[in-house]
Amino acid sequence: MAQLRLALNQIDSCVGDLAGNAEAIVHWTRHSAEQGAHLVAFPEMALTGYPVEDLALRSSFVEASRSALRALAARLAAEGFGELPVLVGYLDHSGGETRFGQPAGAPRNAGAVLHRGEVALSFAKHHLPNYGVFDEFRYFVPGDTMPVVRVHGVDVALAICEDLWQDGGRVPAARSAGAGLLLSINASPYEREKDDTRLELVRKRAQEAGCTTAYLAMTGGQDELVFDGDTIVVDRDGEVIARAPQFEEGCVLVDLDLPEAAADAPAGVVDDGLRIDRVVLSADPLPAYEARTPGGAAAHLSDDEEVYKALVTGLRAYVVKNNFRSVLIGLSGGIDSALVAALACDAVGAENVHGVAMPSRYSSAHSIADAEDLARRTGLNFRTVPIAPMFDAYMGALGLTGLAEENLQSRLRGTMLMAISNQEGHIVLAPGNKSELACGYSTLYGDSVGAYGPIKDVYKTSIFRLANWRNQAAAERGETPPIPENSITKPPSAELRPGQVDTDSLPDYEVLDRLLEMYVDRDKGRAEIVAAGFDEELVTRVLRMVDTAEYKRRQYPPGTKISAKGFGKDRRLPITNRWRESAP
Repeated sequence: MAQLRLALNQIDSCVGDLAGNAEAIVHWTRHSAEQGAHLVAFPEMALTGYPVEDLALRSSFVEASRSALRALAARLAAEGFGELPVLVGYLDHSGGETRFGQPAGAPRNAGAVLHRGEVALSFAKHHLPNYGVFDEFRYFVPGDTMPVVRVHGVDVALAICEDLWQDGGRVPAARSAGAGLLLSINASPYEREKDDTRLELVRKRAQEAGCTTAYLAMTGGQDELVFDGDTIVVDRDGEVIARAPQFEEGCVLVDLDLPEAAADAPAGVVDDGLRIDRVVLSADPLPAYEARTPGGAAAHLSDDEEVYKALVTGLRAYVVKNNFRSVLIGLSGGIDSALVAALACDAVGAENVHGVAMPSRYSSAHSIADAEDLARRTGLNFRTVPIAPMFDAYMGALGLTGLAEENLQSRLRGTMLMAISNQEGHIVLAPGNKSELACGYSTLYGDSVGAYGPIKDVYKTSIFRLANWRNQAAAERGETPPIPENSITKPPSAELRPGQVDTDSLPDYEVLDRLLEMYVDRDKGRAEIVAAGFDEELVTRVLRMVDTAEYKRRQYPPGTKISAKGFGKDRRLPITNRWRESAP
């Protein structure tokens, strides 16, 4: 057996920030070297950030990525790390002539091993995902090699993300190539409960590859996507050797005992037509040394804590990476805006959160009091600006009634928020949840205004759970719970007319959310939902609301994705659409 100290750097990259990402790679390589690492790795497309979307089709960006990679290799060598192999994800191109049916410029989602100031080995992702949020067939040309790098006498097979998620390809090819370690670099977006699926996947692939398997993941956020890290190392039998915390940057350092590479290691073409591309960096095993990295699995999070941290991470990334300074929230005293305010305070600090109460003639005294209580509990900046004078002026000029009168109040609040945003430089956070967005229970240019919707992928029933979890977590730490109990317990209401509550327009949320989860998240049809025990008339009504609200959802701001199918990148339906699932 041969020994190898592996450094898996779970970092947060920003799309397009080649210089900043390279600086982070140098920083964590230095840290890894100080810890005595023999092989260092970074996530999928760590140098460019992920996903780059149509930047992949821009030749200037591809060339900038390639230049940045070469410069990074030279800098690592200049700083004394030339003998330390470093695996980095980046954007490349195939180098050949673009053919019909390929993306323009033939870009590749690639990885490179940097050594002695040069690119010692490069390869491209073999399996390209084309589902959910992924459009990689649109952007990339697949790789056709089985890359293997020999480090201190160990053959390390390399893969990129989907190469593990799909059957075949590089996993069985790693076994055929005689690899002692399979190392996969990933930028796999977060979804609820995905950590359980991910662990079982890595265990299964290790058994199929017949070797220790390391799954290195990105952390942080990019637009609507969140990356939770959760880097995992398992042995050939699937037993966990090391597992990193979620939503934290850091280096997983692990000492491994691995099989020595055979003198007559396999060559040629193996599984799925992949050609073994083996580069020997150091043929001889290291002298025996005392292992000092015990590994072990970090304590993982409860479901509610995991989702809450994902929402905080997504919001923080959006604000910080887009160079915004502060956020603005309309505070109604209700649970949605209260949870958004708590998330914002945790993400960017209460001193950078501004709340505005905008009461109308229909606003209850407790709503204003609850908003004030929230501000006291969190320490955010708070003001009250009544909309009654503006509302009266509009009504005097237009004489609106019914729904138009109700929506006018929401639109005045939206205008107020955007005016303050424009004047003071805050970005507005929209407080809509997934239940409301699904049913169109929002006002265009009213409560839907904003730059970001932190809870747009969270059903209303989950909103209550998250609020209770956040308050409980605060109490356990001896802190003041941020969300007023009255905001959690009172019936949800938009307060646009006397005595209004959400259930005037929507079914009970416990029923509604279970129905929506079947239709929106799992694409179940009307007949299947009715067969699951839901009232037929209710199903017809709810599906009709969902089907006719697509035009509203298209105009809603982006927000953190935490489900398997969020509105936007995941669920894409035509606005003009005469097919109605709600029709019997």
